[in-house]
Parts: sequence; C-alpha cells; structure tokens
Amino acid sequence: MHRYTLHYRFNNEPRTHQFELKEPELPAHEAAMHLLQLHVGDAENSLLMPSADATPEEVLRQAELVGLTDVEVAKKP
Repeated sequence: MHRYTLHYRFNNEPRTHQFELKEPELPAHEAAMHLLQLHVGDAENSLLMPSADATPEEVLRQAELVGLTDVEVAKKP
C-alpha cells in the first residue's frame, strides 16, 4: 500500500487528507476524483460526479465546479 497526502482547497479553505491506495502513482486528476467522492460522492444529485469515461481535464474541471481546487499530491515512503 502507498500513502498519499493530498493538499487542496475546498470552497477556498485549505485542507489536507490522507489516502492509502494500491496504486504506485496518483496523478492530480485521480486525486481529484477521490476528493470528489469524499466530498460529494453521497450527494443526492449524481450530476456532481464526472462520468466514468471523463478525461483528466474534465475531472479537474468538475472538481473546480464543486469547489475543489489546487490539488497537490505528496507520497509518503
């Protein structure tokens, strides 16, 4: 398992969240998808989530629309 610390802004508030994942790399758009699931994944309106075939740019754009910005990924050894 790999530990990742995500630094990001949610509605302009700085936040940090840690994930432990099997993937050896975590690109920003995949980190944004994890954060979308964390913050709006249980919302009644599923339109807040990008489609399964969304491009990395579309995922990041959707994240911005719901207030997730400045996503940075730091991997812990």
